[in-house]
Amino acid sequence: MDDANASRFAQYIHYLADSTQFLVISHRKGTMEAADVLYGITMEESGVSKLLSAKLKRMLSFNEGIL
Repeated sequence: MDDANASRFAQYIHYLADSTQFLVISHRKGTMEAADVLYGITMEESGVSKLLSAKLKRMLSFNEGIL
C-alpha cells in the first residue's frame, strides 16, 4: 500500500472506531503513527517474551510539554 492509500485507510479506521474496535497488524510507519495504542512483543532473553504497549496520544502530549 502506498502512503496515500495508507493515510486513507487510517482515516477510514478512525471514522469507524466510534462503533467498532479494530486490531491492525502492520510494520508500516504511517499506519502505526495513526494508531491510538501500539502493542509489541520483545524477547530480551531466549524463551522469555514481554508485552510492550504505548498509548500514542499520551506520548504526544508528553513530548509537546518538553518542547
